[in-house]
Amino acid sequence: MRPTAAASPLSLRPSRAARTAAGGLAAVLAAAGLAACSPQRPDPRPAAEAFAAGLQAGDLSAAPMAGDASAAEEQLNAAVAGLGDAARTVVVEDVAADAGSADPATATARLSTTWDLDGKPEATDGDWTYQTTATLEYDAGASAWRVRYSPAAAVAGLQAGEGLRLETVAGARGDILGAGGTELVTERPVVRVGLDKARVQAADAADSARELAKLLDIDADAYAAKVDAAGAKAFVEAIVLRDDSSRTVTNRQIEAITGGRAIGTTLPLAPTRTFARPVLGTVGEATAEIVEKSGGAVKAGERVGLSGLQATYQERLAGTPGMRVWTVPAPAGETGGDTGKDGAGQDGTGQSGGTVAEGSTTAEPRLLFERAAVDGLAVTTTLEQDLQEVAEKVVSDADSPSAVVAVRPSDGAVLAAANGPASNAYNTAMVARYAPGSTFKVVSALAMLRSGYTPSSRVECPQTTVLDGRTFKNFTGYPADSLGTITLSEAIAQSCNTVFINASRKVEMSAVADAAASLGLAAEPATGSAAFLGSVPSDSTGTEHAANMIGQGVVEASPLGMATVAASVAKGSTVSPRLVADPAPEAAPAPQVPLTAEEAAQLKQLMSGTVDHGTVTDLQDVPGPAVQAKTGTAEYGDGSEELRHTWVIAIQGDLAVAVFVETGFSGAETGGPLMKEFLTKAQAVGTGG
Repeated sequence: MRPTAAASPLSLRPSRAARTAAGGLAAVLAAAGLAACSPQRPDPRPAAEAFAAGLQAGDLSAAPMAGDASAAEEQLNAAVAGLGDAARTVVVEDVAADAGSADPATATARLSTTWDLDGKPEATDGDWTYQTTATLEYDAGASAWRVRYSPAAAVAGLQAGEGLRLETVAGARGDILGAGGTELVTERPVVRVGLDKARVQAADAADSARELAKLLDIDADAYAAKVDAAGAKAFVEAIVLRDDSSRTVTNRQIEAITGGRAIGTTLPLAPTRTFARPVLGTVGEATAEIVEKSGGAVKAGERVGLSGLQATYQERLAGTPGMRVWTVPAPAGETGGDTGKDGAGQDGTGQSGGTVAEGSTTAEPRLLFERAAVDGLAVTTTLEQDLQEVAEKVVSDADSPSAVVAVRPSDGAVLAAANGPASNAYNTAMVARYAPGSTFKVVSALAMLRSGYTPSSRVECPQTTVLDGRTFKNFTGYPADSLGTITLSEAIAQSCNTVFINASRKVEMSAVADAAASLGLAAEPATGSAAFLGSVPSDSTGTEHAANMIGQGVVEASPLGMATVAASVAKGSTVSPRLVADPAPEAAPAPQVPLTAEEAAQLKQLMSGTVDHGTVTDLQDVPGPAVQAKTGTAEYGDGSEELRHTWVIAIQGDLAVAVFVETGFSGAETGGPLMKEFLTKAQAVGTGG
């Protein structure tokens, strides 16, 4: 009721008590009205957590988005596609309501994102971590919080219309060094020769490809097909040529062909194409298998070690690649800014809008993350370049797989490990497994010495002998005047099989296995590279045991293994061969029965007879210190034709050598001349014994 004009103002003023009561009632009524208009809202954190999970998975379908979730998801995945399959982790750091925000209320979620760019499970400096914020809006109609998508909420610093690009930056690859720090593999100039399809009409590309293939002497059909399969503007590499005096095809010839290009660059290469290739290995583009096996550490297109030491020491040689994350314009039609707002910010119904606003494309790329590349470290080997070249020349004409291995007895350094061309890039020298033939008699002789024999012991050497119903015989052409009763020394010099066959009746196979280990043959390799030395079982019996005594049966050795046997004899103690000096490999386990200096001296005496008057007297003419040696021939195959592995092992001063040819006539006739050539040339280059 309004007061009348006659009423006194004082009469209308309530007492203090009345005012207090009225104020309390008003407060209660106001609170009740506020509660009626704004019921208590749910916690916004679950919405933020769902958004974080969606960002991490690249799937926003389950996230409560303020707008078209599929449009936001498309924009997100287009933006980060350039990071490939790098894993990411997104966590919510905190969520807080925005101070003073009016209806509809807003909140801000602070997110932390980590991208595992280098594919390593542990935390590294290849992890890109950043913080972003996302705005949440309260949808009163649905009584729910919704997230407003923006590029900057997904990736720190990302703007509308941008995507990401991951760039890998390789550090300088480490060299492979030889003895004395000689650069065996280092960056050398090359020319990448190929067809640039951007410089040739599509209809003429095949003709140009064939013309270039003819010039380079490569398969024209295969190269033409490769060119046809490449993109319209691709450079299709045909071959890489060393840019040195060995190059016969000139840039002028290449570029006279329409689309032909010669691009100068460098690659880690050895002095020549064949130099220790199976040992040192090669570098090339990572295969799909290597990429898969790396678990993400190696990316498609990266140059990595494919074989040999280059593959074994890939991580050390390559160092740590650098990485950069750049912004790039997003693909056409996939640009966009915040989602969930139209021009007015709301669609007028209280529901979030569903349009994706057009964003502006940033022209200049921006760097968002960088990890500097770390150059690779060198791997130092024990190879002597001059001696390796000599060894390769010695077997360069062999028409079956072959090898020459030289070891320095005093320290076990592998000075040369050469493979003939017929080995077809297989490392016959260090990993092949063959029956060692009569070179194994040095091992059997040690077992016999330990069983009571001496070099002057009288033994029987019949032309044939029978054990457990099997007939064993000496090789065709065995000297008749060395049959009958002879010394053990003569049995080694002339390589009498039947002496060792008969000795199997007295010498246990376990003793032979121990002797092999004492001479370094059965030890676990500690070369620092892929290697096999030998396999000598301790449980063979009967005819198998007898055949083992002459290097047949089931015993196996590599050329490196037999060079190690010779080296152990020369040193007077067990030698563990090593190819890599830095990083130093772990030491090989010591044999259970050590080789003594006295035993080694007796073996050396036995091997002297082979050169003095035995199977390889031609080695008497080698200049320098006296040579001790042992020849070997091992039959193989199904018996339909005579096939023989041929061997020679030799000692000259501080040099132990094994020469092997997979298929030859005999150790003396096939391997003897090769050994003589090698030892003679080794003296000439100053690395002989």
